[in-house]
Amino acid sequence: MDAADNDHGNDQSDWSDQPLPDSEGDSGNRVGLTPRQARRVRVVLASVMMGLMAVLLVVRLASRTSVLVVGVYGAALVLCGIVIELARNGRTRLGSWLLGVGLAAAIAADWLLLP
Repeated sequence: MDAADNDHGNDQSDWSDQPLPDSEGDSGNRVGLTPRQARRVRVVLASVMMGLMAVLLVVRLASRTSVLVVGVYGAALVLCGIVIELARNGRTRLGSWLLGVGLAAAIAADWLLLP
């Protein structure tokens, strides 16, 4: 078997970095993120939000100690961790929706429920 036979079909490279072609016959000239880049963006975004929620938890506990404060911000921290795991496993769209809706609910709960 020579090198030319080996080049076809036995390529074990990571094909997830390659952009998918559009349905209009575009041969990979799309502008956008590759799946790996999208996962990294979601992990970084969720990590930043987790840090922000931790800082908000400390600030809120400094001003008012309440189990409800710990519950709301603790749930937001757990949600960020879930989103990181979803993004690592390739469920980036689900993770994005969950992060947006969950953090909006946590902020709304802070504004509406916490004294």
